[in-house]
Amino acid sequence: MEKLTNGESCPSRSNLASAPPGINATLQVLTGKWKIAILWRLMKGRVRFGELRRSIPGVSQHMLTSQLRELEMDGVVSRAVYPEVPPRVEYTLTEHGASLGQVLKTLAEWGEIHHRRQMDAPGPS
Repeated sequence: MEKLTNGESCPSRSNLASAPPGINATLQVLTGKWKIAILWRLMKGRVRFGELRRSIPGVSQHMLTSQLRELEMDGVVSRAVYPEVPPRVEYTLTEHGASLGQVLKTLAEWGEIHHRRQMDAPGPS
């Protein structure tokens, strides 16, 4: 243990190296360039695949499909296929996925503060 300037002990670096299991489990679900954007859109309610794709600029059909499949396997997103011509596919958050709502709102709030801070920071001299 290292000593801080105020005399308190600081945890050793080896104790800080690994994240707690909860962080790892959360990152396993949320890691992916588009997953948070997908979840954010699904927080507003049920959405068809095409509408979801249009609401997330820059995502390819392949990547959206891949990320949705992973979220579905994690039990966060539900997929409903309706036997119509052409087939209609809709996605919603599961109850478990909806429980991420406050987490996503907190991330958005932090991001807004961070963005403002970056915009207010003086440029290099």
